[in-house]
Amino acid sequence: MRVYANQLPQQLQKGLAPFYMVFGEEPFQVSECVQQIRHSAKQQGFDEVIKLSAGAQFDWQELDGHYQSMSLFSARTLIEVDMAGQKPGKTGAEHLKGYVQSPNPDCVIVLHGMKASQEIQRSAWFKALDQQGLFIPCYPLSGNHLRRWLDGHCRRLQLNLEGDAKQVLLDTTEGNLLACYQELEKLSLLYGQRAINGHTLLGTLLNQNKFDIFDLANAILLGDSTKAIQVLTRLQNDNTEPTAIAWALTKEAQQLQKLLSLQQNGQDFNSACKQLAIWKNQQGMYSQALQRLRSEHLSTLLDLLADFDSAYKSGKLGSPYPMLAHISVSFCRALPFAAPSFVE
Repeated sequence: MRVYANQLPQQLQKGLAPFYMVFGEEPFQVSECVQQIRHSAKQQGFDEVIKLSAGAQFDWQELDGHYQSMSLFSARTLIEVDMAGQKPGKTGAEHLKGYVQSPNPDCVIVLHGMKASQEIQRSAWFKALDQQGLFIPCYPLSGNHLRRWLDGHCRRLQLNLEGDAKQVLLDTTEGNLLACYQELEKLSLLYGQRAINGHTLLGTLLNQNKFDIFDLANAILLGDSTKAIQVLTRLQNDNTEPTAIAWALTKEAQQLQKLLSLQQNGQDFNSACKQLAIWKNQQGMYSQALQRLRSEHLSTLLDLLADFDSAYKSGKLGSPYPMLAHISVSFCRALPFAAPSFVE
């Protein structure tokens, strides 16, 4: 059954489903939904959490072993499977359908990853899980949906943003939920329940005086590899979460790929930018990037980012920043050597 992200808390109050599929283009919202399921499961006695990454070489027998056996540490187990941008394939599909036919009442499976295409939603394994579980699609938020998301987190953090403060925050974070939430947490620490107006908020944001992820996005769009490395170095020194940086790079690669596809289908650049909600002050950067990056190059970049995501989340990437540096520079110019792996 399809349930939207804002409806998930209400569904969880009714009890746990045996299967969850959390997919979408907005990774922070995907992460939020998975955390909500994990929290609800813990409250209901699912004390053990097993995290797996179903990459290209994933052995589905490993998931079988966890799903079909009793845990040594807990009577009830939650299994989170990061699909890592991959389809389950024929073997994985058969395993998933098998779980539906013989569900384990002491085990809940959560599949999560990027957007589930119509092809995936029409597949037999997806329909089987959907009949007994919940499908939570996570779309990029805009307009009233984005404002309601912000209102909800302000209430939870007991933040008092008055006047135009909320709009200032939305404008400066440009729909990036992770960036917006991080700013909300900072404001909560700085101001508590005191009223914050737009002028105060803007001053707080500007006075941080540091590079941020948006500077990196601008640098790679402009093809400025020197600036990209400078920004990335500052982000590393600030202990910025590598997954947040990878998210920003992925977002730009996907946006460029969509923009290129619309143009190849006969749409003019300005109309394509309007359809993709690219602001006018950003259009020049995207135009410059498309003069340099072709579809094949963008596909390679997205493959590298998927590899990074899988390796980092599975704990196989000991040094994430060298690989992020390689990917960032690859946006700017072709490199004659492969990306570092730094696998421990």
